[in-house]
Amino acid sequence: MVPAGGAGTRLWPLSRAALPKFLLDLTGTGRSLLQQTVDRLVPLVDDRVLVVTGAAHRDAVVRQLPQLPGARVVAEPAPRDSMAAIGLAAAMLEREDTGALLASFAADHVITDATAFAASVEEAVEVARSGLLVTIGIEPTHPATGFGYIRCGDVIEGRRSACHVEEFVEKPDVERAREYVADGRHRWNAGMFVVGAGVLLDLLAEHHPDLAAGLRDVAAHPERIDDVWPGLERIAIDHAVAEPAARAGRVAVVPGSFGWDDVGDFASLEEVLRAGPGAGGQGALAVLGDADTVLSTDSSGLVATAGDRMVAVVGVDDVVVVDTPDAVLVTTRSRAQEVKALVEQLRRRGRADLL
Repeated sequence: MVPAGGAGTRLWPLSRAALPKFLLDLTGTGRSLLQQTVDRLVPLVDDRVLVVTGAAHRDAVVRQLPQLPGARVVAEPAPRDSMAAIGLAAAMLEREDTGALLASFAADHVITDATAFAASVEEAVEVARSGLLVTIGIEPTHPATGFGYIRCGDVIEGRRSACHVEEFVEKPDVERAREYVADGRHRWNAGMFVVGAGVLLDLLAEHHPDLAAGLRDVAAHPERIDDVWPGLERIAIDHAVAEPAARAGRVAVVPGSFGWDDVGDFASLEEVLRAGPGAGGQGALAVLGDADTVLSTDSSGLVATAGDRMVAVVGVDDVVVVDTPDAVLVTTRSRAQEVKALVEQLRRRGRADLL
């Protein structure tokens, strides 16, 4: 299943409430992040793909994924965080096949090596058949402070590389992140899970019984979703299931070395553009959009343009310029995380037209 949600506020003004980042082509390949996600999954599961998205985005998802039957695009009446979205898919699948496995992969991530990704998923499936909750942990390439981490324990007997999970760790400071990368025992938490549908719901029922019961109720009676959904607990799958299950020794991690990015801000978008097949730009300046509308002299960073207007950058290092028809953003790669604060300012000013 593919949870397709989130506002992508750190990518404003490219990403908006009506057109969030998973619906955008952010790699210059002509395919949105959502389409690329499904493209990776189809060779593994054929047409057995389910997308859970917000009601406001269901029509757009259907248009981007015409190969999926309409029933395979499920709309949440309101966002209730990742546990409700993934749990609903699990409850629907449990009713179809009590022994089925569910694999969850976010709609807005970039993966550069589909073959290596498939190998990690296949190993995760093997481990999940033993009844464990399995996550795919990304091998860190640098001491990132914007990701959570997974601490690996002993290798599971009889497995190639899957390990027991000792702990899920919150986003660290720089010094601790360096220690995590150096010790070789930590992986980035990318929110990828493979688990038996019934196993997931039973784990959820141990700590959040009302949420598990509500999701099973909606799966059994889809017509009740508008009545039941608003009362469901809003919680992430990490807090609801993964962390307590790890403390009980019921979670495994399979290492992933396939090149991964969650495109969380314009700094990471610049890196994705430089590494991807749709890479384009002018020297040290990466460009998303029509490179013919960008002029650059002695500058580095990123320009994203969504129109015909010429954008010129002269003598500026580490710059980020985003030009859209109704808003222009200028910042630096080092301050890219702070773009989210601008969205909050717009919300306080009542500028819903720009959100």
